[in-house]
Amino acid sequence: MNVSVVVPTRNRSTLLSMTLRSVLRQQQVELEVIVIDEASTDDTAAMLATLGDARVRVIPHDRPLGVSAARNRGAAEAHGEWLAFVDDDDLWAPDKLARQIQAAETADRDWAYGGSVNITDRGHVVYGRPPLSPEEMVAALPRYNAIPGGGSNVVVRRATWTLAGPFDTRLRNTEDWEMWIRLAKHGPPAWVCSPLVGYRVHNSNSSLDIAEIVRGTKLIETLHHTTADWGRLHRWLAESCLRSGQRREALGQFARAAVRGQLGGVASDLRDILRRRVERRVRRTRRVRRIGIESTFSGDPWIATAVAWLQLVEGCDLLPNEQPPTPVTVSGQTSRS
Repeated sequence: MNVSVVVPTRNRSTLLSMTLRSVLRQQQVELEVIVIDEASTDDTAAMLATLGDARVRVIPHDRPLGVSAARNRGAAEAHGEWLAFVDDDDLWAPDKLARQIQAAETADRDWAYGGSVNITDRGHVVYGRPPLSPEEMVAALPRYNAIPGGGSNVVVRRATWTLAGPFDTRLRNTEDWEMWIRLAKHGPPAWVCSPLVGYRVHNSNSSLDIAEIVRGTKLIETLHHTTADWGRLHRWLAESCLRSGQRREALGQFARAAVRGQLGGVASDLRDILRRRVERRVRRTRRVRRIGIESTFSGDPWIATAVAWLQLVEGCDLLPNEQPPTPVTVSGQTSRS
């Protein structure tokens, strides 16, 4: 299993370090990791130079070109039979790539997805449930982005990705959804019904740009002659507004979702939000301290599975088979730690 992993990044050296830790620990695959540095001004370059892993190649951009252009650049430089993308703040289960590729090869399909959980910057699991089956997924994609975990989920044969075409650079935070729609037109995916991605939610997520999401969704409707499920979209936007402290705007988004036929979904969201807040308050009152990943979903087997591997990723500082520092390729040259 030969896989090229593309990681766009900008000014997130601490999160990127943890992301790369989870990528470089992938089991039973041969990796090349292509980091596209979007003109970072923090210590990203220094951190990458000290990785000491010859599987990592760094391609710097003189100026930020956006996630779509960065992913396209990385894919153009890739050599692996399989292609995967991961955002610089997300985490992967150690067997993510191997299980997805095995599922795709067993089903004779050219791309695959898995499940995910949402985690905070402190590693607290706040949400997670199994994804739709492949048949349901193909039916849902023209209406909403049903694949969880953003651009960090899917693995695809590089040849198939080339046929489908690059990420649309006109889209800045709906580009992954539009790509999945195109891949589905080339054939259905395989799936792994297990939480393989830790999708990090925080105040700098691109999903907080409501105007851009609305613009991108309308462009997708035009490109693919479809009608988006705006009720689901407004529920998602409401959660994003709450994360950024925009409570009034969140209530407005919930109201729009209810009007668009998502009254039951809105009620479920509000119950989940209330439960999470009550449990956070209880933890603060009791001054509970835990090391590593926490979860408010006690007894949920889906979450428990994710917590098990997240603890391993976040609890270890050293990479497996650690050796003396080796060169990391940077734009055709090498730098040593």
